[in-house]
Amino acid sequence: MSLAMLAAAEHGYTAPDQKIFWQPLIGSGPFAITRPAIVFALSAVLIIWLLLAGTKRLSVVPGKKQMVVEAGYGFVRNSIGRDIIGSKEFLKFVPLLFTFFSVILVNNLFGVIPPIQYPTMARIGFPLALTIILYLTYHTVGIRKKGFAAYFAGVVPHGLPKPIVPLVFLLEVLSIVVIQPITITLRLFGNMFAGHLILVLFISGAEYMLLDGGLGLKIVGIPTIVMAFALTLFELFVEFLQAYVYTMLAATFIASALADEH
Repeated sequence: MSLAMLAAAEHGYTAPDQKIFWQPLIGSGPFAITRPAIVFALSAVLIIWLLLAGTKRLSVVPGKKQMVVEAGYGFVRNSIGRDIIGSKEFLKFVPLLFTFFSVILVNNLFGVIPPIQYPTMARIGFPLALTIILYLTYHTVGIRKKGFAAYFAGVVPHGLPKPIVPLVFLLEVLSIVVIQPITITLRLFGNMFAGHLILVLFISGAEYMLLDGGLGLKIVGIPTIVMAFALTLFELFVEFLQAYVYTMLAATFIASALADEH
């Protein structure tokens, strides 16, 4: 709960709004150091520590840390990278895909882990930064393999009547350069933003009804806190699912850039 909400709670319940996602800790304006910036830096330290700890002493019978690292890496390498991009060219893209998956998953899980309880990807700048990296990779590998002219010429399906080819070309280029990056960014941002807002609404509402409400509100507060717990479990599933979906889409885009029919 933000400081503004805690202060407002003294005078009655105030529903959460988008302001809970902007919490500058140091400074103000566009260069302020915010809570999500600290959380993202913490996630980087945590991921690096886990990878180093899990691979420091590799053994045939893995310990807990090695098993966690191997399970995550194997899942991304085999079930996403190899199955979608193909066994011939997938290996060089595994570091990028594993970075996407681990960074998004850890930052999403922070949304339900006390005392952090903040999904970094609910701030649109973070998924947008990942998408910029993805699309620079996506178009670079396609252009390097086929050449600039052949890469963009390949976006038009074969067999179309010549009069409509320019229109289809413009629409397809608009799709892969503008629409796809926007949709994949908004998909991740929107799910994390909405999920966190709903959790804050139920938890803060139940807390207010149970602690500050009358008898009627206390009775209503019991199913509300149960619902908050159920939604927290559902949010855990969504957080993992969004990390998987984003990484899978990234692999799909890279595979389409490498395919002969683009």
